[in-house]
Amino acid sequence: MKLKGVKLYYVGGYVRDEFLGADSIDVDYCYEGNAIEFAGKRKLDIIKENPAFGTVRVLVNGKEVDIASTRTETYPRKGHLPKVDNIGCSLEDDLKRRDFTMNAMAKKTVDGEIIDIYNGAKDIDGGVIRVLHDESFIDDPTRIVRALKFSIRFGFELEKKTKALRDEYLENINYDMSYHRLKKEIVETFSYNPEKALDGFVSQGLYKLLGENQQKPILDLSKIRELVDKYPTKYSWLVYLSCFDLSNIVTTKAERRIIEWAERLKKDKPNNNTPFESLLIHRIRQENKAF
Repeated sequence: MKLKGVKLYYVGGYVRDEFLGADSIDVDYCYEGNAIEFAGKRKLDIIKENPAFGTVRVLVNGKEVDIASTRTETYPRKGHLPKVDNIGCSLEDDLKRRDFTMNAMAKKTVDGEIIDIYNGAKDIDGGVIRVLHDESFIDDPTRIVRALKFSIRFGFELEKKTKALRDEYLENINYDMSYHRLKKEIVETFSYNPEKALDGFVSQGLYKLLGENQQKPILDLSKIRELVDKYPTKYSWLVYLSCFDLSNIVTTKAERRIIEWAERLKKDKPNNNTPFESLLIHRIRQENKAF
């Protein structure tokens, strides 16, 4: 979508993926100013507005497109959804709220000019994941899981200081966080390569985010792989994380039943330190049919 003379940009993952030569699932647009007002003045076919976040969904050439306003955010409650406090700010201020430098680039839709204030392109070339500021993980600890996701997806590694900030947070976790957001990132991360995700989750200490008093397990990946292959399920991430207490992040009825069945097995077999047994996976398969 190109609209001459306006400050409309591609942002985030779309720009990053273009640098990597990778396919991007979504195209993210950002308007420098108020996107809802922009859509109205341009007489675009508006489908939905969200004034609280300054976003608008429009129909362009038969396709639904989301346009976000530039905005700033603050975190009154660390670890929870941020508060939008300045819709229509400068593009530079908007880019400051992003998670990593590689996701803090923008590209003009008109002429393709790249805006790269934080040297994201350089970090992409170097295969580096770098936060934009020292309190990034404190503001949003789900970024720790996002970093693992990007390391799996692109083969990148955390920059030295970013890694130190991550490790420091994992030793001083604020458990008053949005577990709904944490779950979303976990499910996405395990969808790419669950075995690498589990290995990183354990070896890097990310399992501590699941709740207090989590124990580092001794894993048998071959056993987990065998169960997932034998009993395919859309809840395979639950199987890979079955040795942890997931009660903080499980929300759906189907997932709650799976956790309950797991707890029953643990009580029936107190010395069993392996992942879900075949019986449980069979119940998961039945649950898939029911829900």
